[in-house]
Amino acid sequence: MLKNILIVDDEESICRSLGDILVDEGYEVSTANSGEEAIKILDEEPPGLVLLDIWLPGIDGMEVLKTAKSQHPKLPVVMMSGHGTIETAVKATKLGAFDFIEKPLSLEKVILTLKHALDMSRLEEENILLKQKVSREYELTGGSLPIMELKEMISIVAPTNAWILIMGENGTGKELVARAIHRQSKRADKPLVEVNCAAIPEELIESELFGHEKGAFTGATEKKRGKFDLAHEGTIFLDEVADMSLKAQAKILRILQEKKFERVGGNKVIQVDVRVLAATNKDLEKEMEEGRFRQDLFYRLNVIPLSVPPLRNRKEDIPLLVERFLNDYALKEGEPKKVLGEDAIALLMEHSWPGNVRELKNFIERLAILSTSNVISARDIPPLPKEGHKVEPFRDFGLDFAAGSFREAKMDFEKSYLAKKLREFEGNISKTAESIGLERSNLHKKIKAYGLESKGD
Repeated sequence: MLKNILIVDDEESICRSLGDILVDEGYEVSTANSGEEAIKILDEEPPGLVLLDIWLPGIDGMEVLKTAKSQHPKLPVVMMSGHGTIETAVKATKLGAFDFIEKPLSLEKVILTLKHALDMSRLEEENILLKQKVSREYELTGGSLPIMELKEMISIVAPTNAWILIMGENGTGKELVARAIHRQSKRADKPLVEVNCAAIPEELIESELFGHEKGAFTGATEKKRGKFDLAHEGTIFLDEVADMSLKAQAKILRILQEKKFERVGGNKVIQVDVRVLAATNKDLEKEMEEGRFRQDLFYRLNVIPLSVPPLRNRKEDIPLLVERFLNDYALKEGEPKKVLGEDAIALLMEHSWPGNVRELKNFIERLAILSTSNVISARDIPPLPKEGHKVEPFRDFGLDFAAGSFREAKMDFEKSYLAKKLREFEGNISKTAESIGLERSNLHKKIKAYGLESKGD
């Protein structure tokens, strides 16, 4: 309907001549000769844009504008008048008019104004749809009691400025919780900046968090804004906060306490206003007892603790999660959506899912790739590993080097290889990266993608 234009003018000749020109430009046109007729059309089938004369018999154009904007706030309305004044134009703009055109009409200006108004309307619509898509993508899926209690807590704490510590096992969805809090906060229209604390080398922590000036150190060829600077007036999410070294923790604590910093190589003090969300999969009380996490940082972050339940405690959510993952995969790949039979769902609900939602998502995506049928039954599901039993990925999913796609075989081998190397170096990312000849940042990305366990440096 965005290309349908309603012309409202009491002069039939203007409606007819202007309408003919707009039809030639590719628009659909409807007309009304009075305010009452225009309001009736708006009630029945709103157009994409309204060209509205101010001076009308009966209900005048200003009243029609008020009605149109109250019923359809996003509807662009362009006002026309042969007796326009600056005061009238300002009043119309305050009431929500997109623009004001004086008569006699310049057809070139009319067409240009309509194009701008419709482009703006289209961009607003695309923005709304994009936000809805992002919102759905990061939505917490489930109707179980633990997840409903978590959603209720989020709705209570999100509108405040309180700092929140999100705790939960790997793969439970701590990042989703952080994004849900930000979306429902008063800072939702400001940035959400994520800091993966485990991925930043200790020697670069200050540059990453606070930024640096040009020439501050070798390789600093231009000025760079840090994470805290980028998150000003918004939210900063400190993911894997327990994986930072004690030295890095001290630097984080300083800026959290003072709410100001200087860039590396600079002397200008920069004030910041950020809301802090932090997440960890570790027991911070145990980490403090063993001297790996600072008590003062813990008490600074732990204003409101939120616990994300593991999947084994919310198994009734598995059918909803499976439905969502299958739908997401079909949309991403442009393929027909596959479904799991009741026997297959029952089998999945018997499993403990130590890798939580992330493990389930990867498993469902793999089923969607490998299954030749659109309806997946229990007999199509490979043996699930028993709790505490480590298995090789190829055997687990009934694969061998001749089965499945090359991409799948390569991914399975890579995951198995990296897991073995991490065990060799007791989860130390730097030592593992050096051993296999891979950049530390690239290794960390792969570890996160595959849901592998690591201990940082």
